Amino acid sequence: MVGPSSPILQKPKTRSIVYIDGFNFYYGAVQSTPALKWLDLARYCGYLRPHDDLRAIRYFSAMVTGRTKPNQEAYLRALATTPIVEIVLGKFKKKRVTCDVPLCTWAGDRVYYVPEEKRTDVNIGIFMLDDAYRNACDHLILFSGDSDLVPALNMIKLRFPGKKITVYVPSRNPKRGAAVEIRSAADVNRTLPLNFLGKAQFPEKIPDGSGGFVTRPLDWH
Repeated sequence: MVGPSSPILQKPKTRSIVYIDGFNFYYGAVQSTPALKWLDLARYCGYLRPHDDLRAIRYFSAMVTGRTKPNQEAYLRALATTPIVEIVLGKFKKKRVTCDVPLCTWAGDRVYYVPEEKRTDVNIGIFMLDDAYRNACDHLILFSGDSDLVPALNMIKLRFPGKKITVYVPSRNPKRGAAVEIRSAADVNRTLPLNFLGKAQFPEKIPDGSGGFVTRPLDWH
């Protein structure tokens, strides 16, 4: 019996792991807002899930090429300074595409190559299933609107019906944010809240742990 002087028994926090589809998050939430791209994911998830016991934040992406590569490299270095964040990289592969524009008058080779992100969906699905089998968490939280992840979510629900899956769809566009398939596969679905993004930015300069600093890209202001 709990008396006036007895300690209040608090319910244990839910063990949670966050899985972030990096490019889905980027294009859905921050692409058009440079000042929000320098995002401290650990702080952001802390604002988003203040009552959870966040065990890990797994960030899935692939290295880009071209002029935006230095920005991405700086951001990944910044994320690496936060121990709770684990970065999992896939890769880009050149995909052969044939131009099918009916009004195109080009008489030469109509074949061109575009970069295609590979392995990210598979990596996310494997890590989610592995964490479920290892009982590393009770709540799996996914930031993505990609329907390719539905089979992984369905398998987790089949094998581990006691575990909860929440999907946050990153989107500033209602059409992109519909994501009906992946929303339907989760126990709970939400559109990713954007109001915490401005509150969860990294400092301009971050100690990198090796005596140097990681600096916010100039065009991310």
